[in-house]
Order: sequence, then C-alpha cells, then structure tokens
Amino acid sequence: MTEPSTLEVINTSLNSLDDIDSIAAAKAASEGIARLEAIRYRALSQLSRHRGGARSVTQEVALALSVVDARAADMVATARALTTRLPRTLGLMDQGRLDGFGAMKVAKATAWLSDENARAADALLEDRLPGKNSYQIRKAANHAAAMVDREGADKRCEQNREGRRLVVSQGEPGVASIGIEDGPAEKVNAAYLRINREAQALKTGGESRTLDQLRADVALDLLLGGRGGKSERAEVFLYMDLFTYLDLNDDPAEMAGHGHIPASLARHIANGPNTVLRRIITDPRSGQVEDLGRDRYRPKAGLDEFVRVRDRECRRPGCRRPAQACDLDHSVPWQFQGTTDAADLIAFCRRDHRLKDEPGWNYRVADDGTLTITTPTGQTYESTPPPLHEPRTERTGTEEPPSS
Repeated sequence: MTEPSTLEVINTSLNSLDDIDSIAAAKAASEGIARLEAIRYRALSQLSRHRGGARSVTQEVALALSVVDARAADMVATARALTTRLPRTLGLMDQGRLDGFGAMKVAKATAWLSDENARAADALLEDRLPGKNSYQIRKAANHAAAMVDREGADKRCEQNREGRRLVVSQGEPGVASIGIEDGPAEKVNAAYLRINREAQALKTGGESRTLDQLRADVALDLLLGGRGGKSERAEVFLYMDLFTYLDLNDDPAEMAGHGHIPASLARHIANGPNTVLRRIITDPRSGQVEDLGRDRYRPKAGLDEFVRVRDRECRRPGCRRPAQACDLDHSVPWQFQGTTDAADLIAFCRRDHRLKDEPGWNYRVADDGTLTITTPTGQTYESTPPPLHEPRTERTGTEEPPSS
C-alpha cells in the first residue's frame, strides 16, 4: 500500500479545522509562499547577473515560468531591485511578512530613485509594509520615495508621462480591453469628460443601453474614426468552420490575437454588412492551411497574406500578438541561402524578431513547420502553426468541408 504524501495528509487534516484554525492555516500557507517567492526572486536575479542584464532574460523567464512577457519583465526587474537596492523588503519576504506582489509594488514605486535613496526608502518602509494590502503598499512606497528625494518628484512625474502607452488586454471569450497607461492626467480626464458627455446625450428615452455601455461604444467609435454613428472598417481575422458558419454545428471559432469565441458570436461577426469571406483549403490529415483558395471576394492573396493567415499570431510560444501586426522573418537567413517562400517565412512580433539575434538563442524550423527555440540555458520550446480544424483521418466519401 502506497504511503500518503505530505500534502495528502495536510489536506485531510484541513477538513477537521474550525473557522479560527482555517484562517491560521491560510495565513501560514501565505507566509510559506512568500518565503518561496523570495527564493525565486534571488534565482532570477542571479540569472540576470550571469547574463549581464541582457533584455532577453525576460523572454527566457516568460517561457520557463509560463507567464506573459509583461509579468516576466516585472519579476526580473523586482528581483534585481530586491537583491541590490531593497534588502529590507526582501528580508520581510524571508520572514513571510510580505508577498511577492507587494514587493513588486515597492520595486516599481522606487525604481526612479538612486541606489542610495532607494535604500533609504527601503529603511523607512520596513515597519510600514507588514499587514498592508497591495494598494496600501503602493501608496506607502510612493510616499517614502517622495520623502527621500523631494527634488526628484518633478522629474519622476515627467518620466511617468513619457512612459505613456496604449495597451490591449484579451479578456473572457468575446471581449477585450483597450486603454492608455500613464497618459497625461489632464488629457485623460478631458477625454473621459467628452466621452461621458456624448454618451449622456445618446441616453434618450428609447435608448436601451446603459451609460457604461454607451461610454464604451462612444469611445470605440471615436477610436475607429466613426462619423455619423458609423465606424471605419476594422480588420480582424476570424477562423471558423463552414459548418459552424452555416449553423450546422456550434464548434467554437478563433479570433487571431484573442483566442476562441462561441459559435454564436462568430456567426454574428461573420454576418456583418462589410465582412469579407474567403475559403481556406486545409490538409484534412493535419488541419494545416494549404491554400487560401480562389472563391472569395478579393484578388488572390500574396505570400505575405498567406503566411499571416497560416500563423495567426507571433510564433514564439506564449506571444499573442496577431500576425497582421508582426514582421515576417526568414527561418533560414537570406544571406545563408534562405528562400522567400511559405516554408521559410515565419511571423514574429518586433520584439521576438530581435530576440532571434540575441547571443545563445537558436531557432530551427523542421519540414513540417514546427519551430524549435533553444534558449541560452538549453531549454527547448516548440511552436507549430495551429491547425484550422482537428485532423481528420477517416475518409467520409465526400469532399472535406472548407473553412471560412
């Protein structure tokens, strides 16, 4: 008979805890997690030191820990700060009194300080962080940073405004978010007031949309250059089976850069007044795209479009940038007899395109299109163009249904 594991024993004993002991167990687990996160930050800092702070460390961490690039970048930056500028904050993690997310808030709030001032802020915060939530930690850290370098506050504000950017976040199936991060406060607030004013003007007696919905619709129309209630044409790539389009099944469709969406929403998008449909020919054995076909409402696509339709998104595992916003790169460099054909071209976002040329990174493409990435530490990750449908091994006696 197999002996139960430690975790199994713990989980069994948890079933007998009362409310007070349950809270105590949860707190003890959180303290243990904080200590483990401190170990992880030290390991990431060591990796960064070995690489001389190379930017590609972020991508390697993202692949190894299965996190998105932005999260990996925050983790690496926090790791460097904790082990060089914020030793007392790291010490709180060792004691289980501050978790990794809270430490990240401290690192971000003090990133603009000199090393000397960062250590001074670190000392001020040592007794102020335990027991605080992430909002309170960020507020305390910002205040400490301003206190140790009052003259630098103006410069910090200026730098913050220079870091403005537009971000897109994919949400649950069928929805996403778009926003401006670190935009000038006066412009952001003015933009909101304009959006709110137009939304309230539309909120007449016959309008069924809520004000929140109207604000979102007005903002999107303005971004798309809408005039007179109509928006300019927007381009997205939607992959759906013909039988799904014809309402003969409810198989999910996929939107490049977003992910799977329900069949009902896919049909709604596909039946839009300005939607362009095209037939995609696939290999029934693999589901891979073979040709874009001739039955569509536009001239035959070129090689560029074929590769983007085939790859859908950046081919580095974990990157979700749509192929339509990516570079096309030769898997075998042109100067080494690489050819400009579909078998040799791969879609990479600009950042991952540059990563390919970093020391220690190796990219290899097999005959079936599988991309194998080897990182400087020898870890390998594979990426294959996603099939348009599940492989079909049995012949039905009828032609394979095309996809649109």
